[in-house]
This record gives sequence, C-alpha cells and structure tokens, in this order.
Amino acid sequence: MSTEPRIPPIDPAYAADDVRGILAFEPPGLGGKLGDNNIFATLAGHPELFKAWLPFGGALLTASTLPDRDREIVILRVAVDCDCSYEWGQHVKIAALVGMSREEIDRVPAGAEAPGWTAHEAALIRATDELCERSVISEGTWAALAESYDDRKLIEVTMLAGHYAMLAGALNSFGVQLDDGLESLPGAG
Repeated sequence: MSTEPRIPPIDPAYAADDVRGILAFEPPGLGGKLGDNNIFATLAGHPELFKAWLPFGGALLTASTLPDRDREIVILRVAVDCDCSYEWGQHVKIAALVGMSREEIDRVPAGAEAPGWTAHEAALIRATDELCERSVISEGTWAALAESYDDRKLIEVTMLAGHYAMLAGALNSFGVQLDDGLESLPGAG
C-alpha cells in the first residue's frame, strides 16, 4: 500500500453539520471519536453514501445475531484474503475486546486447516475464503455451517463477509492509512 492516501480523510471541522455530528460521536469501546479514525473521515468525503453506509456497517457490528467471536474470525479472515491492513488492524483490537486470544488472532492467517480451530470455526474460515475467491459458499461448507447456524445466521455470515470484502477493496483503493496504534497485516510491507 502507498504511504500516502489517494483520497485523504476530511477534517471533521470542515464537514457539513450532520456529518460533523456523526464524526464527533464517541461509541463505547472505540476510545475516541469516529472522526479520529481514517476509515470514517475518508468515507465522509461522500456524505450521502457515508450516511447510507454507516447504519448497515454499524448493524453488522452492534446488532449481529452472530456470536462476537464468529464475527471477528470472519472479518479478520476477509482482511487476510483481501490483503487489507487497515481492516486487520481495526479488528485485531475488536477481536481482543470480545475475548479472542492473541494466539487465536495470529492463527487466522494460517487458515482453516491450522491446528486449534473447532470444526465450526474452520467452516467460518472456509466460507470466508470461498466467498472471497469464488463468490459462493460450497455445499460442504454450507452444510458444516448449517449444523450450528439457522437461516438468519447463514444470511448474516454471508452478508458480513461480502460487506467486509467490499470495504477492504475500498480501503485498499483509497489508500486509507493505518491509524496510530493499529498493527499491519502480518507480512504487509
């Protein structure tokens, strides 16, 4: 990734009033304002799209039917599959907050076959890989997920992986830089 953003984050002080209010919001657990994060300050450069996207992205994080741990395994794996350091860095922090150990976080890049995953967790990683590579979850992986997920969770896990793959493409293409304190994806330059 470039050391300079292609689309720089906006200064919240110069945003429209409604966007300035969003960027000033301090959600619990974030450790600051939304606007202090390059992702939000960059996406706010398109106010209408930003305001439409935020509720969907927020619902995937705060109104999820998936266990927090499952959600973070999927998002971290998307970051690996899409080579997105920004997504990785943000979600390493979130994964730790929801109880994933450092060893588990560090195992995500090794994939579904790495020792230590449950059968369900390995299926989550395979599903994410399949969606990122072929845009479809295979029959075998679907059946493995369906052993513990109802239709609602199957819909959500598919939408979660797809959303974060789209977001990774945007973050990578815009050149969104890591915020202070975020770690890079392992092996990233």
